[in-house]
Amino acid sequence: MAVDLQHGEEIIFEGHPSWRATLAFYIKGEFVAVAIGAAFAGATALLGGRAKIFEAILIAVAIAVLVLAVGFVKRYATTYTVTNRRLNIRRGLIARKVQETRLERVQNVNYSQSVLQRMLQVGDVDFDTAAGDDYNFIFAGVSEPEEVVERVDQATGISGGPKPL
Repeated sequence: MAVDLQHGEEIIFEGHPSWRATLAFYIKGEFVAVAIGAAFAGATALLGGRAKIFEAILIAVAIAVLVLAVGFVKRYATTYTVTNRRLNIRRGLIARKVQETRLERVQNVNYSQSVLQRMLQVGDVDFDTAAGDDYNFIFAGVSEPEEVVERVDQATGISGGPKPL
């Protein structure tokens, strides 16, 4: 559990960015891994040596594994929580950054989805708070963003449904 609950406080939603939201990061990282492996093999061949295919493959695999590990840790090191009293974003494993606001400070809740996000069924939930535009409070890459909006609306007593951007 990411949030220390106060007396009478209940969790309405708790989650991480969806694995589907990190697909673009993984795909780019894997392309970089292959490109670096190919560049290593090409550079070795240009310098007069035989292309060390095995070493090039090892480099590409090591980078690919590193990309997967970074994406996994980044995803699980971010936790979004909505309780009946507050919103909380917690980031980091060793160093920690926590954003929190009371639910009564939430003025609007919207979500947005790009075409790719719609296909992947993920989106970003944007909370407009009394703190103003300088304070970004966004649950990025969550599954079923309209459900998060509905839960927050229920918790705050706001009627109406999700408001797509």
